Amino acid sequence: MSHDLFEAAKTAMAKAYAPYSKFPVGAALRTEDGRVFTGANIEVASYPEGWCAETTALGHYIMAGGGKIVEIAVLAERMAKCSPCGGCRQRLAEFCRPDTKLYLCDNTGVAETVTMGEMLPYGFRGDILK
Repeated sequence: MSHDLFEAAKTAMAKAYAPYSKFPVGAALRTEDGRVFTGANIEVASYPEGWCAETTALGHYIMAGGGKIVEIAVLAERMAKCSPCGGCRQRLAEFCRPDTKLYLCDNTGVAETVTMGEMLPYGFRGDILK
C-alpha cells in the first residue's frame, strides 16, 4: 500500500506554493480506516509564517475527524529521502504511535521505511499531560 501513498504525496507536491525556496514538498498520511489526507508546503513572504506539507495534511486530517494514523509518506522534488523537519516530527507525534510507518521517498517511490519512534525517539507526547 505504500506506493499509492507515495503517489498521493507526489500529487500533493505538484500543488506546493514554494516561490522563494523552490523546494516543493508533498505529504500524505493514511488512517487505520483507509482514508488518505494530503498536503503541500506553502510559503509566504514572511518566511517563518509558511507551513510544511505535513502540517497541511494534518489540518485536513483533523478537519475530517482524525483517526489513527498508520502510514505517512513524504516527498521532496529536489531531495531524495526528505524527512519531516523537527517541528513536523513533533506535530505528527501528537497523532501517531511510535510504530507508525514513515516512508521517505525519492522521485520513483519509497526509498526507505522508518518508524516515527525512530525519527523522534524522545518526542513530547500529549498523553503524559493526562
